[in-house]
Amino acid sequence: MIAKWTGTQSERSPALFVYLPYCASVCTYCDFNVYARREREFDAYVNALRCEIEMCAQSVAPSRRATSLAFGGGTPSLLAVSHLQAIVETVRKHFAYDQRAEWTLEANPGTVDQEKLGALRAIGFNRLSLGVQTFDDARLRAFNRVHTVADAYNAFAWARRAGFENINLDLIYGLPDQTLDAWRTTLDRALAFESEHLSLYGLQVEERTVLKKQIDLGRVSMPDSDLAAQMYERAIEKLNDAGFVHYEISNWAKPGFESRHNKTYWLNEPYLGFGAGAHSSWQGERYENCKSPREYMRRLETGDSPIASREKISRAGEMSEVMFLGLRLAEGVTWARFRERFGVDAREIYREPIALLADGKLLVVDDERIRLTDQGMLVSNQILWRFLLDEA
Repeated sequence: MIAKWTGTQSERSPALFVYLPYCASVCTYCDFNVYARREREFDAYVNALRCEIEMCAQSVAPSRRATSLAFGGGTPSLLAVSHLQAIVETVRKHFAYDQRAEWTLEANPGTVDQEKLGALRAIGFNRLSLGVQTFDDARLRAFNRVHTVADAYNAFAWARRAGFENINLDLIYGLPDQTLDAWRTTLDRALAFESEHLSLYGLQVEERTVLKKQIDLGRVSMPDSDLAAQMYERAIEKLNDAGFVHYEISNWAKPGFESRHNKTYWLNEPYLGFGAGAHSSWQGERYENCKSPREYMRRLETGDSPIASREKISRAGEMSEVMFLGLRLAEGVTWARFRERFGVDAREIYREPIALLADGKLLVVDDERIRLTDQGMLVSNQILWRFLLDEA
């Protein structure tokens, strides 16, 4: 048996995350743990996933209730329906769920059709996250995406016909040479879909990516950070006018459609991750699986643990995470929730950063909570680090 999760039962139910690291091609900006053109591994990888899920369930207690389920990657929709169904059946066998629990699948618009989406809805997925990224075919090709703008429109229409009533669109802003007018057009086209959720991410140029090499060679221009900030501000205005709730730095939803699974991370609640490179936070410890899918499969086939690293979360570390992650949410962190969890007043623990920043422009502090303003969200990276406690 894999001794992955040990200790007494946690009082809180976990969210479950299944990581599928395979893609049809790797995007030029991507630095995730992903691998292209490895279809021959799919059967063995799914078998390894099912083994890990079963071993985990046996150690944390059979039929434990889970709050949500998400399949991410990579490109989960690249796998056959039979693969995804096999994983879901294993999850259902070992974890209990509320009938209304959120089940999300990430999909590339170029990897689905009407039949596949209908089958995915029948399996039990009730939320679809479509990686649209941009409504510009030339940019999609430049980023090595495998879908077209037409694919995005088709995928959304097919998803609606399949019965998906909760759909997210992923979009990226701050692209090389992207103008503010072009971003306005992107937002208009996204709103025309009438999706329930929008995730907007500023382009990050990461080391060891094709995009970084292209920029270094002068083939692609570096994104303009000041212009990207204007795009973010424009999104806040436009989506607010359209009835969306800006509930997290990068996420907007129609009322009642905030992602329950993603809030698990921001509220620093427990979650169990399965797959190569997947992370877990459980009973005061953090785990990370080995990143290589082949190593992951080999370990499980031989009865070894897929865990590559394991870390005990200190009290100071947990406090830091509650603040650092919680302040990403528009609701911020309530004093009551912090005291209930740690038995101390956050205003005493974080007296210095609060005194420095609580002028109402970037940070709002009142009798109930602490939260970022819209302007604070724009420069959140300059603020959140101040809430990291010294663990020495």
